[in-house]
Amino acid sequence: MKAKIKNDTIDLSKPLDLSISIRGDASNVNAWYVEHPSIKPHTDGDFVGKVTEGASTNFNNICFNPHAHGTHTECVGHITKEYYSINKQLKNYFFLAEVITIAPEKYQDDFVISRKQLQYALGNKKREAVVIRTLPNLSDKRSKQYSNTNPAYLLEEAAQLLVAKGIEHLLIDLPSVDREKDRGALLAHKAFWNVEGVVREHATITEFVFVSNDIADGKYYLNLQVAPFENDASPSRPILYKIEP
Repeated sequence: MKAKIKNDTIDLSKPLDLSISIRGDASNVNAWYVEHPSIKPHTDGDFVGKVTEGASTNFNNICFNPHAHGTHTECVGHITKEYYSINKQLKNYFFLAEVITIAPEKYQDDFVISRKQLQYALGNKKREAVVIRTLPNLSDKRSKQYSNTNPAYLLEEAAQLLVAKGIEHLLIDLPSVDREKDRGALLAHKAFWNVEGVVREHATITEFVFVSNDIADGKYYLNLQVAPFENDASPSRPILYKIEP
């Protein structure tokens, strides 16, 4: 099935899924010093919600943290005293996106994504969303335990460049756009949402994506799907579609 968006044609039968699923065990990707998610049958007295245990249905309780346990999309409510829900702030779901690949560079004791790197990768392209794939891009990103590893992150100046370029939706394959331990500075988050000025209420950040090496850098349409949680962040499923010639 094919569809047209702004005179571009995409094939809806060929989605490129960027999400990391949530699994109820220790193999699940993890960050921020929390336990792995759990998916367990609900119990109530003698009742166990599992068909193999005699129930008529499988009836699981799921416990997870959207920021720590997989692909998630967050709104400015992640860092503000004011309440914002991603389910209310994200109002459109298809965006013109650019996939870029960047090898984070050494900065003091860290590895970072700089303004210069983003400028080189994006040039003068006009996009609504950017998807950042970092190198090395290994399959262990789907199960890596990130706590206390000081992953790469965006410099404040890099986030400011994205704002200047009109990027409304930032997707990255790291647990955060900010340094793991920054004493609450959150410079990239704050810059991207412009919290010191006119707040970009409808802008989103999606973390923990996985961009397969089979997906080439370039222009795509992004379908950004979120679960309808009334929360600052929600598990999400970003899907790319190639633009047909």
